Amino acid sequence: MLSVSLMMLITLSVKAADYNFVVAQDGSGDFTTVQAAINAVPDYRKAGPTRIYIKKGIYKEKIVIAESKQNVQLIGEDGVVLTYDDYAQKPNVFGEGKGTSGSGSVYIFGPDFLAENITFENTSGPVGQAVACHVAGDRAVFRRCRFLGFQDTLYTFGENTREYYEDCYIEGTVDFIFGKATAVFNRCELRSKRTGGFLTAPATPQGSNYGYVFYDCKLTADEGVEAGSVWLSRPWRPYGKTVFIRCEMGQHIRPEGWNNWGKTDNERTAYYAEYKCYGKGADASRRVAWSHQLKDANAYVMTNILKGADGWNPLLSTEK
Repeated sequence: MLSVSLMMLITLSVKAADYNFVVAQDGSGDFTTVQAAINAVPDYRKAGPTRIYIKKGIYKEKIVIAESKQNVQLIGEDGVVLTYDDYAQKPNVFGEGKGTSGSGSVYIFGPDFLAENITFENTSGPVGQAVACHVAGDRAVFRRCRFLGFQDTLYTFGENTREYYEDCYIEGTVDFIFGKATAVFNRCELRSKRTGGFLTAPATPQGSNYGYVFYDCKLTADEGVEAGSVWLSRPWRPYGKTVFIRCEMGQHIRPEGWNNWGKTDNERTAYYAEYKCYGKGADASRRVAWSHQLKDANAYVMTNILKGADGWNPLLSTEK
């Protein structure tokens, strides 16, 4: 019969064999920081994904996955947090504000990125724009991840890029999901942390067929958030698009649902719609007249939204 120590050694060896690099703060892996492991990924590697296993810990480091680091996969042990505390008005080394784009904790520029079981966090608090995760690369996938922050938590930055979020948790206050990408959110929770604010602020480029599409998501709020106080979306750019399909909406959602960002012209160009949503915040009778209640969701098949010209399909199985 194998000793406990030998069994543990075999288990660790098997686990290590499944990954190219292991990150561990206690020195038991190949690297002690996530950025060091990413830097070790060969530029423009085409042989296959580079899989990085991150052991439990709070990693306070500003992480950049460059465009040349393609097909990088970060797999987290339970309890992995990638965190930083920059914010838009925080001075850089020249005394200038970092700006929204400079406030990110994690930047993803490389294509074909995948993260599983990772928490992306910005701990700046309610100080204005403070991004937890800035996603610019095409074909990015997040499964069972958490995005923690206040204003501008998740920046879906990349124009004409595609992103897929599955079983994720995203929290914030104002515009906490925002940007230009086409992004699908499948079975995610969107949690409002205070009274007022906006869940989403799409900047969908003119001519794009899709912006944000939410399937079977839950819209929840912290205790004390007032009923009827949170907007579903406002268009950061005139052609912003957001659609909620079969989502459960809590009582914190405003009866009007959708906001024009103070510009009536946006009502002609933005596209906002719902299909078979339910819950105390889903009453369609008081929605703004320029939004849509869909009769069917035939135009919103996940695989069609994301496939693009290359036929990309990030779903683990055929869905919807």
